[in-house]
Amino acid sequence: MKKLIVIAFFSILALSSNAEVYRVGVVPQFEAQRISLIWQPILNLLNAETGHEFRLEQSDSIPEFEKAFLRGDFDIAYMNPWHAVMAYESQQYRPILRDQSRKLRGILVVKKDGPIRSLEQLNGKSIAFPAPNALGASLLMRAELTREHGVNFTPRYVGTHSSAYLNVALGSAAAGGGVMRTLDEQSLALRNRLRILYQTQPVNPHPLVVHPRVPEELVNSLLRVFLTGSAAEKLATLLEQVPIRDAVESSIDDYLRLQDLGLRDFYVN
Repeated sequence: MKKLIVIAFFSILALSSNAEVYRVGVVPQFEAQRISLIWQPILNLLNAETGHEFRLEQSDSIPEFEKAFLRGDFDIAYMNPWHAVMAYESQQYRPILRDQSRKLRGILVVKKDGPIRSLEQLNGKSIAFPAPNALGASLLMRAELTREHGVNFTPRYVGTHSSAYLNVALGSAAAGGGVMRTLDEQSLALRNRLRILYQTQPVNPHPLVVHPRVPEELVNSLLRVFLTGSAAEKLATLLEQVPIRDAVESSIDDYLRLQDLGLRDFYVN
């Protein structure tokens, strides 16, 4: 009898080890621990609701994340809008979910008590950006400053939104790129030292995308869980931390207009 139990136990383990695991990538806007705190509860709930396993696979940096999805490493990923276009063009990833309650805008901040009052005054100055390909905070911002306003500036890539804001507050850069959400997360003392000088045009926010190898049945199951299932209310609370505050089904049509903005000229490999 014991032998049969042991055989059954190891048979279950073998089945579990052979089960397909869906790899989930998240653009590393924040440190790894914070991303895990936000996303692991979401994935745990998806595991329970769908009967499939979703495993978070973190990237050390945005460039590493880009290389991963361009190779098709992720089955499911949360990424910025320009990444969604790149992922669609390279691997046919397609958006399935986004937030319909807000738009993504880049913001440009300067010292609140400083002399800069117009974009023209930034000519010849240094501007801090978190990373070259952060869409609102850098890519779209650099494109608009250059093409629409003729500003000739020196970009400095400082790693994070917080560092960009701090560089401005300390006078190490004349201006800094970010987005409203990350500015709101800074300390009151830092925010009180900054002023928003400019905002980019709005675009649809970060989507959740799936690789073509993910079965359509599973995609439909995920949409049901997110939008109408018994756990949708609990998921909605968890998604607010992403942030996705009002989830709606999405498609690549929500993002293809970005192809017409000339962002490729400002993309850094």
